[in-house]
Amino acid sequence: MVQRCAWVNQDPRYIDYHDHEWGVPERDGRALFEKLCLDGQQAGLSWFVILCKIPAYREAFAGFEPARLAGFTEQDVERLMQNAGIVRNRRKIESIITNARAYLAMEEEGIDFSRWLWAFVGGQPVINLWAESAAVPATTPESDAMARALKKRGFAFVGSTTCYAFMQATGMVNDHLLTCHCHPANVSR
Repeated sequence: MVQRCAWVNQDPRYIDYHDHEWGVPERDGRALFEKLCLDGQQAGLSWFVILCKIPAYREAFAGFEPARLAGFTEQDVERLMQNAGIVRNRRKIESIITNARAYLAMEEEGIDFSRWLWAFVGGQPVINLWAESAAVPATTPESDAMARALKKRGFAFVGSTTCYAFMQATGMVNDHLLTCHCHPANVSR
């Protein structure tokens, strides 16, 4: 029987996410932008709730294209507040628009978003060796630093816990348990 991390439920979407996305290094800046925004939507909720809503989020938020999102107005926010397919929290909705503007500002400065984010882990995935879920931290000094830097650049809903979840999800940190078939020690080369 395949062993997975304890947080995975039996829903095929969650299993697929765990087995093929979570902890896999992502280097595309636009994909990282989308994931950072989605992780911010998770605040106070389970990731599974957001995972199930990703198609609705992509449709509602212009495919997470920063240039289009940056042009969203208060009317767009009001429209999105009526969208039952997403989490209807005004601050969370506004954070995606805010984050798009911050992303574009970095781009205008010539900053590669992916390289900038990956610098918080020295450019390479951190492979942890956790034997049990209780050992996995909610934050680290690196996620603290990332959160501070993102906030300084104007991003919203990017606290240290959100940043650590983002780092795990995008493979900057590999927190698959040692018993999980996805941990690098268990993956056939």
